Amino acid sequence: MLSDQPLITTILVNILLGAVWHYATFFICIFKDTASFSPDKKMYQPHKWENGGKFYSDVLKINQWKDLLPQHIGKDGFSKNHLDDISIEYIDRFIMETCRGEWNHKMNCWFFVIIMLINPLFIGLILTFLLFLGNLPFVFIQRYNRLRLQKLRKAVIHKAKLAEKKSRRTESNALEANSR
Repeated sequence: MLSDQPLITTILVNILLGAVWHYATFFICIFKDTASFSPDKKMYQPHKWENGGKFYSDVLKINQWKDLLPQHIGKDGFSKNHLDDISIEYIDRFIMETCRGEWNHKMNCWFFVIIMLINPLFIGLILTFLLFLGNLPFVFIQRYNRLRLQKLRKAVIHKAKLAEKKSRRTESNALEANSR
């Protein structure tokens, strides 16, 4: 425990351990199998209280601040600033990347256990607050974006089905006209 250490030593030890923890979770996240970031997993499922994303937009006013925060461009250069494509494959990849980002930031939050174990209570609480302040907004952004992307995915699938139905109808009408 760092309670008998000078404040500067306490701060430096926490910074060093925090950096090691964050880099470790980052590298685990990068090399982890993408199947573990499936949006079908329980931890990535929408919660009732999120109200389809309205909690984030109405209560947290996420649209006013989310673009002010930095983003990490994934290991394959996948930028999440804007949609480059609206194919189902691209949207699915984007959704998976939101799960990856959420996992990474949630794992970073678990560093609070170490903080609380090694620090005096007051310092532990302050550092835990800062840890959560630095990670939870990103968790919220990932969840908010995933909910929006899942709505978009449904709309794209619906539009494709309507187009396919219309195409079959047109082909059927053409065949019928030719058979006369």
